[in-house]
Amino acid sequence: MSELVIRQARAEDLEAIIRLHEEDELGSHGDAWTPENRPAYEAAFAAIAASPENRLFVALDGGEIVGTFQLTFIPNLTSRGALRVKVESVKVKAARRSGGIGGRMMVFAEAEARANGAAMLELTSNKTRQDAHRFYERLGFARSHEGFKKKV
Repeated sequence: MSELVIRQARAEDLEAIIRLHEEDELGSHGDAWTPENRPAYEAAFAAIAASPENRLFVALDGGEIVGTFQLTFIPNLTSRGALRVKVESVKVKAARRSGGIGGRMMVFAEAEARANGAAMLELTSNKTRQDAHRFYERLGFARSHEGFKKKV
Protein backbone atom coordinates (compact mmCIF):
# COMPACT_ATOMS: atom_id res chain seq x y z
CA MET A 1 0.00 0.00 0.00
CA SER A 2 1.37 3.38 -0.94
CA GLU A 3 0.51 6.48 1.08
CA LEU A 4 -3.16 6.24 2.04
CA VAL A 5 -4.89 9.62 1.92
CA ILE A 6 -8.25 10.19 3.61
CA ARG A 7 -10.15 13.32 2.64
CA GLN A 8 -13.68 14.63 2.36
CA ALA A 9 -15.46 13.31 -0.71
CA ARG A 10 -15.98 15.52 -3.73
CA ALA A 11 -18.72 15.38 -6.33
CA GLU A 12 -16.34 13.77 -8.81
CA ASP A 13 -15.83 10.86 -6.35
CA LEU A 14 -19.49 9.89 -6.38
CA GLU A 15 -19.37 7.13 -9.00
CA ALA A 16 -16.40 5.45 -7.30
CA ILE A 17 -18.17 5.63 -3.93
CA ILE A 18 -21.32 4.00 -5.32
CA ARG A 19 -19.21 1.34 -7.05
CA LEU A 20 -17.82 0.40 -3.60
CA HIS A 21 -21.40 -0.04 -2.37
CA GLU A 22 -22.27 -2.13 -5.44
CA GLU A 23 -19.56 -4.66 -4.48
CA ASP A 24 -21.27 -5.37 -1.17
CA GLU A 25 -24.15 -7.77 -1.82
CA LEU A 26 -25.34 -7.71 1.80
CA GLY A 27 -25.10 -3.98 2.39
CA SER A 28 -25.63 -2.53 -1.05
CA HIS A 29 -29.38 -1.98 -0.63
CA GLY A 30 -29.64 -2.51 -4.39
CA ASP A 31 -27.20 0.28 -5.11
CA ALA A 32 -25.98 0.54 -8.69
CA TRP A 33 -24.41 3.37 -10.63
CA THR A 34 -26.84 3.71 -13.56
CA PRO A 35 -28.17 6.68 -15.53
CA GLU A 36 -31.55 6.17 -13.81
CA ASN A 37 -30.04 6.17 -10.29
CA ARG A 38 -27.48 8.90 -10.79
CA PRO A 39 -29.82 11.85 -10.01
CA ALA A 40 -30.81 10.29 -6.67
CA TYR A 41 -27.16 9.79 -5.70
CA GLU A 42 -26.29 13.33 -6.78
CA ALA A 43 -29.14 14.75 -4.69
CA ALA A 44 -28.09 12.69 -1.66
CA PHE A 45 -24.47 13.78 -2.07
CA ALA A 46 -25.55 17.44 -2.30
CA ALA A 47 -27.62 17.08 0.89
CA ILE A 48 -24.70 15.46 2.75
CA ALA A 49 -22.28 18.13 1.50
CA ALA A 50 -24.65 20.92 2.59
CA SER A 51 -25.21 19.48 6.07
CA PRO A 52 -22.83 20.64 8.81
CA GLU A 53 -23.73 17.47 10.75
CA ASN A 54 -22.59 15.10 8.00
CA ARG A 55 -19.22 14.42 6.43
CA LEU A 56 -18.52 11.89 3.71
CA PHE A 57 -14.93 10.69 3.31
CA VAL A 58 -12.92 8.67 0.82
CA ALA A 59 -9.67 6.80 1.26
CA LEU A 60 -7.30 6.95 -1.69
CA ASP A 61 -4.30 4.78 -2.40
CA GLY A 62 -2.22 5.96 -5.32
CA GLY A 63 -5.11 8.13 -6.50
CA GLU A 64 -7.59 5.22 -6.50
CA ILE A 65 -10.59 5.39 -4.19
CA VAL A 66 -10.32 2.24 -2.09
CA GLY A 67 -12.64 3.09 0.80
CA THR A 68 -15.38 5.35 2.05
CA PHE A 69 -17.33 6.17 5.20
CA GLN A 70 -19.72 8.80 6.51
CA LEU A 71 -19.72 10.55 9.87
CA THR A 72 -22.91 12.04 11.32
CA PHE A 73 -22.54 14.36 14.31
CA ILE A 74 -25.46 13.98 16.73
CA PRO A 75 -26.07 16.42 19.59
CA ASN A 76 -27.56 14.55 22.52
CA LEU A 77 -29.25 15.49 25.79
CA THR A 78 -28.06 12.38 27.61
CA SER A 79 -24.56 12.09 29.05
CA ARG A 80 -24.80 15.76 29.99
CA GLY A 81 -25.20 16.89 26.40
CA ALA A 82 -22.37 14.81 24.96
CA LEU A 83 -21.88 14.94 21.20
CA ARG A 84 -21.96 11.52 19.52
CA VAL A 85 -20.63 10.61 16.09
CA LYS A 86 -22.21 7.80 14.11
CA VAL A 87 -20.02 6.04 11.56
CA GLU A 88 -22.02 4.78 8.59
CA SER A 89 -21.58 3.26 5.15
CA VAL A 90 -18.08 1.93 5.82
CA LYS A 91 -16.80 0.25 2.65
CA VAL A 92 -13.40 -0.95 1.51
CA LYS A 93 -12.81 -2.15 -2.05
CA ALA A 94 -13.32 -5.94 -2.01
CA ALA A 95 -9.91 -6.72 -3.50
CA ARG A 96 -8.22 -4.53 -0.86
CA ARG A 97 -9.87 -5.81 2.33
CA SER A 98 -7.73 -7.10 5.21
CA GLY A 99 -4.89 -4.80 4.20
CA GLY A 100 -5.22 -2.14 6.90
CA ILE A 101 -7.36 0.35 4.99
CA GLY A 102 -10.43 -0.08 7.19
CA GLY A 103 -8.36 0.26 10.35
CA ARG A 104 -6.79 3.47 9.13
CA MET A 105 -10.20 4.85 8.15
CA MET A 106 -11.53 4.12 11.65
CA VAL A 107 -8.50 5.74 13.32
CA PHE A 108 -9.16 8.80 11.15
CA ALA A 109 -12.88 8.74 12.06
CA GLU A 110 -12.06 8.62 15.77
CA ALA A 111 -9.59 11.49 15.47
CA GLU A 112 -12.12 13.55 13.52
CA ALA A 113 -14.77 12.89 16.16
CA ARG A 114 -12.42 13.81 19.01
CA ALA A 115 -11.20 16.96 17.23
CA ASN A 116 -14.81 18.10 16.93
CA GLY A 117 -15.60 17.57 20.60
CA ALA A 118 -17.40 14.24 20.43
CA ALA A 119 -17.50 12.01 23.48
CA MET A 120 -18.52 8.82 21.67
CA LEU A 121 -18.11 7.08 18.34
CA GLU A 122 -20.82 4.57 17.46
CA LEU A 123 -21.80 2.35 14.56
CA THR A 124 -24.10 -0.48 13.61
CA SER A 125 -23.20 -3.59 11.68
CA ASN A 126 -25.45 -6.26 10.20
CA LYS A 127 -25.68 -9.30 12.48
CA THR A 128 -24.37 -11.58 9.74
CA ARG A 129 -21.08 -9.67 9.36
CA GLN A 130 -19.03 -11.69 11.83
CA ASP A 131 -15.68 -10.65 10.29
CA ALA A 132 -16.66 -6.99 10.60
CA HIS A 133 -17.70 -7.51 14.22
CA ARG A 134 -14.31 -8.99 15.08
CA PHE A 135 -12.65 -6.07 13.25
CA TYR A 136 -14.59 -3.45 15.23
CA GLU A 137 -13.97 -5.23 18.51
CA ARG A 138 -10.22 -5.30 17.78
CA LEU A 139 -10.45 -1.52 17.40
CA GLY A 140 -12.01 -1.17 20.85
CA PHE A 141 -15.71 -1.00 19.99
CA ALA A 142 -17.99 -2.85 22.41
CA ARG A 143 -21.34 -4.44 21.64
CA SER A 144 -23.83 -2.37 23.56
CA HIS A 145 -27.30 -2.16 21.99
CA GLU A 146 -29.75 -4.15 19.93
CA GLY A 147 -30.78 -2.22 16.83
CA PHE A 148 -34.13 -2.02 15.09
CA LYS A 149 -35.22 -0.70 11.68
CA LYS A 150 -38.56 -0.01 10.10
CA LYS A 151 -39.21 1.21 6.58
CA VAL A 152 -41.58 4.16 6.34
